[in-house]
Amino acid sequence: MSFLKGYGYYFLLLGVLSDFLTPYILGIFYLDLNQMTMVMSAFGDVGSPVRGAFLVWSVVSGVFFVLAVPVIYQTFAKTSRTLAIWLTLAIGLYGIGDCIFTGLFSIDTEQATWTFSTWVHNIGSGLGYMGFLLFPLFLILLYQKQGRGTHMKIYMVLFIISLISAGIYGLARVPAVNDLPILDKIGFCQRISFFFNYLPIVVFAIDQIKHRNKERLR
Repeated sequence: MSFLKGYGYYFLLLGVLSDFLTPYILGIFYLDLNQMTMVMSAFGDVGSPVRGAFLVWSVVSGVFFVLAVPVIYQTFAKTSRTLAIWLTLAIGLYGIGDCIFTGLFSIDTEQATWTFSTWVHNIGSGLGYMGFLLFPLFLILLYQKQGRGTHMKIYMVLFIISLISAGIYGLARVPAVNDLPILDKIGFCQRISFFFNYLPIVVFAIDQIKHRNKERLR
């Protein structure tokens, strides 16, 4: 456990980098996939030439996120155990629901009806994405309790940008409007949304790593 507390934020950063880079690296080997119009889960479709790599990579990314949970809880437990639990749950849900479940339960876009695997995949992804999206909100509440106004403002801006990009991605999934410019590029909207969802986690991880390194030098 002390190992996880010592290197947990490095695992968090690795999780983000691993998950974020997945579609761009695998896209090199999947020339038929249009990154602008196809969502990332298509890499794990049964007809995908990189399906195996995608499924394994998703599980590995999820494990990195889960390994970061203990240190995130430890960081804020004294401030508020309840909010610390919600914060760690947000990351845990994403790691398990949107990464590990994606790797273990792939989808088949050619199936007319949802299979058990599709149900688990989509429900897990939905819950995981919700945690992913709410992560900066819990940080804002925790920093408010700590009286750290600058940190609150930073994550408030990041949270708002994240919500806006997620809203655009959500609209791109609505048939009534997804033929409009930009919204007709659901893959692009998803990747932009994920970039701004990842950003608060990256800023948080780097900030904590710097803080802990300074503490060790004292």
